[in-house]
Amino acid sequence: MTDRQELQNALDTLLQPERFKDYCPNGLQVEGVPEVRKIVSGVTASRALIEAAISARADTIFVHHGLFWRGYDGRVTGWMRQRLALLLMHNINLFAYHLPLDAHPDLGNNAQLGKRLGLPVSGRFGEQDLGWIGSAEFSGVQALADHVETVLGRSVLLVPGRAEAPVRRIAWCTGGAQGYFEAAIAAGAQAFITGEISEPQMHLARECGVAYLACGHHATERYGAPAVAAHIAQQFGLQHEFIDIDNPA
Repeated sequence: MTDRQELQNALDTLLQPERFKDYCPNGLQVEGVPEVRKIVSGVTASRALIEAAISARADTIFVHHGLFWRGYDGRVTGWMRQRLALLLMHNINLFAYHLPLDAHPDLGNNAQLGKRLGLPVSGRFGEQDLGWIGSAEFSGVQALADHVETVLGRSVLLVPGRAEAPVRRIAWCTGGAQGYFEAAIAAGAQAFITGEISEPQMHLARECGVAYLACGHHATERYGAPAVAAHIAQQFGLQHEFIDIDNPA
């Protein structure tokens, strides 16, 4: 058991949210019980995750995607009311860290995805250094795509670029990082791995000869939250459970 404020302080020290310009408030988003015993981690503070956390008798939820985002309607109606009502009724703390969770050098989404794919990091690129780049040894982009599909357990949308060339330099940035593709190209990547793709990236991949792999927003970001929550739970002697709410997007 630990005090909620102690938990907040530990998370802020670990993830350093003050370093980032973000689209949401990082840290405690909904206040629940003052004493924490069990953390449930997940990707998104969806109603399904909140209900699962209640069933798991958790008093705290830790996620990458919280409830409040810049530009959202501030009225508490519909789905927002339903999620908040569950949290408040059951006195559950909700912690959410967005870009700080992507960026942590060991426990973050990019670090954890790179480890699972076996990609050693040699540098960073892009806005706020959120893009990662490293060396690799793949015979071609299809071999890389097959490897990613095996690790993530889902299909990948591949725009092959120069399909015949061996892949030696790979860039990646989890989630909705399609806007980092040009920076990845400028950094010398032969392939770029992220969660989503938009219309312009298809053309850029074909014209620049750099492969683009869209692997799923959720699929690429389901490793950071449980890694951080498990680390903090061990630090304070808390229970921790990761609950993965299936999401093909």
